[in-house]
Amino acid sequence: MKTQKYNLSTSIAQQAIFIVHAKRGYEYHEKRIIDLFKEKKLNFEFITDGDPSNFTPELIDKYFTKGIENDLSRGVLSCTLNHIFIYEQIVARKLPFALVLENDPFFLKDLREELDLMSEEILNLPSGFIISLENSTLRFPSYWQKKQGKSLYSAIDGRMAGAYLIDFAAAKRILEDLKTTKCHTVIDWWHNSLIDRKVVRMYWAHPAIFEQGSHNGQMSSTISTKPKNRGRQIKWKIQKYYKMLIGRLINSKCLIPDSEVENNELNHEAQIAVLEMSELRD
Repeated sequence: MKTQKYNLSTSIAQQAIFIVHAKRGYEYHEKRIIDLFKEKKLNFEFITDGDPSNFTPELIDKYFTKGIENDLSRGVLSCTLNHIFIYEQIVARKLPFALVLENDPFFLKDLREELDLMSEEILNLPSGFIISLENSTLRFPSYWQKKQGKSLYSAIDGRMAGAYLIDFAAAKRILEDLKTTKCHTVIDWWHNSLIDRKVVRMYWAHPAIFEQGSHNGQMSSTISTKPKNRGRQIKWKIQKYYKMLIGRLINSKCLIPDSEVENNELNHEAQIAVLEMSELRD
């Protein structure tokens, strides 16, 4: 009996797209996503259980450090909590990979086509990773760092948390880490903390597949205080094309040179192996 070859893009498109959303106040965002994803024939699921209306002291204490409500707004907490709930869904459903989006995505490329192009690279990565798929920070590999036929670049931090691919192992490790080291900040900064502590790895996809409407000036978001307006749209386009064309003359200090990636991966795998052995002994 023949075994069917795993198809990453089909698997993601059919059963593994999660969208961080709010229960109320973002009806326009919701309708836009429903229409847009129907047009692109992509299945998705809104995640809203982290809505502030569901907050209890016990819920916040389970996932966040003490006093977090004094440091972060309820909207930021809600957004971060919904990301965590997505990781729980990934693990519970045993999804090999999932695409996580916030509720203001703009497609720059065809998702299926880009995933097909990246599929071999993704499937050959050491497990436990997040792949940034967006351009929100307007950071890109330089002309000298870009390699022909290469889409993924190992990085020391993320590019926000509006659009990323995450594998099962990364979601599981994040949830395990949460048991002893609770979340202390907004989702994208928390990702950077997880990367620094080698809980997960980060890769940037280039070219990016998404940009956030809350950054390009075309939409507001659940946590952004910047309104939609024409001036922001023009400013974004000027900055984007300057950094894509001129800014890429300088190497990004956020990317890890290929010569260092292999050693980092070996060290990381050794650390994970030690942790797993310790768990077995316990």
